[in-house]
Amino acid sequence: MADYEERRQRHLAALAEIMPEHVRRLRWPAERLRDERRERLRDLLRVALERSPWHRDRLAGIDPDTLVEEDLQAIPPMTKDDLMANWDRIVTDRRLTLDRAERHLAGLRSDAYLLDEFHAVVSGGSTGRRGVFAFGWRPWAVAFAGFMRPAMWDRAADPEVGAMPNRIAMVAAGTSSHMTAALGQTFASPSAEVRPFPVILPMEQIVAGLNDYQPTMLMGYPSALALLAVEARDGRLKVAPRRVASTSEPLLPHVRASVEEAFCAPVANMWGTSEAGPMGIGCWRSPGLHLCDDLVIIEPVDAAGRPVPPSTTSDRIYVTAISNPTLPLIRLEITDRVTVLDEPCSCGSAHRRIADIGGRVEDSLAYPGGVLVHPHVFGAVILKEPAMIEYQVRQTPAGGDVLVVGAVGDAAAVAREIEAGLAGAGIADPSVAVHVVDELQRQDTGKVRRFVPLAR
Repeated sequence: MADYEERRQRHLAALAEIMPEHVRRLRWPAERLRDERRERLRDLLRVALERSPWHRDRLAGIDPDTLVEEDLQAIPPMTKDDLMANWDRIVTDRRLTLDRAERHLAGLRSDAYLLDEFHAVVSGGSTGRRGVFAFGWRPWAVAFAGFMRPAMWDRAADPEVGAMPNRIAMVAAGTSSHMTAALGQTFASPSAEVRPFPVILPMEQIVAGLNDYQPTMLMGYPSALALLAVEARDGRLKVAPRRVASTSEPLLPHVRASVEEAFCAPVANMWGTSEAGPMGIGCWRSPGLHLCDDLVIIEPVDAAGRPVPPSTTSDRIYVTAISNPTLPLIRLEITDRVTVLDEPCSCGSAHRRIADIGGRVEDSLAYPGGVLVHPHVFGAVILKEPAMIEYQVRQTPAGGDVLVVGAVGDAAAVAREIEAGLAGAGIADPSVAVHVVDELQRQDTGKVRRFVPLAR
């Protein structure tokens, strides 16, 4: 643990060095942002061609010294399936392998470095398709800076907010294999106190902890924030955050309005992915998000992969993570639907602005007796299974049927662990069954509904 803390303190020092510049980047003009994207893209391609056998084959004929952003359209997109099937040939440090990353993730009990310098995270994404991602030393600090710099700018721009303690409550994932939890643990410091409240805890425990902590900023999954808004309106949650930030799930308009009304505070949406880190962050001055135009290249496209113009909602995006050469993701397909807005933000930022990401919030599951259970109670357990490809949870009166594409090591043990989480959330005599299936039923849109509640 002493070795971890020594490395973490060095990482904090590295973050402190880059944070002022990353805050200033929020005020960069559009021309400078374009120049930054071009230079970082060329750097990424050079590393990928030199150190990634998979990309070397894929990018044959590409000249990184002359390539411009528009030339990306000539490169075929890659998928999460491509990544997971070719992980060892994509990563640019030969010490890193998928097997080593999986063993590291399986052994995590708190935040830890892989090979003393890397961080590995796991995600199920919007459809439950499991992915493993790796960040180097500097990219991990850049990811945290990208997420937190709007709050730093906001504190400087609003003296009243800046004079208050920077006390942040994070109601999200509680396990260190998830980016939201791991980043907060790596970069916890007196100047930005981040206290985690794992979303799988019983609501009464979360409310009691928040009442004791009294955060000045409340961050969390929109599905959790929606439940906390009910607790606040009913008088059980007694906190007065000056800012609220949603993360990791789509923020629907009615959830935003409910949270703003309950806490009398503006809500900023945060769009991040385990694949590429920060993608777009709100500024508390208006709805929507500012794209992290200096850290990622985001291409909104239609179902056929053709670019869509501003004000048109895309069917998916291709993202190029220009700030993380450790695991080069070049035109990675992500099924989030985005709409680029033409109107500038009142904050004056030149970063492109998008509407809140469309899609559903993963509904909390309502059980008899008024017990509400966050889907993470299921997901946190299932995502630890390295042979799991996709999953779906079908709610039952006292638990759920978990359908898994791929394999699980010990289905009975997985079921017992989920049952323990349900019992902790207040379900009496919970019952969970895990079934391995060939495929999951899809909706008309082609997406899989990961959590299917009981018919009401």
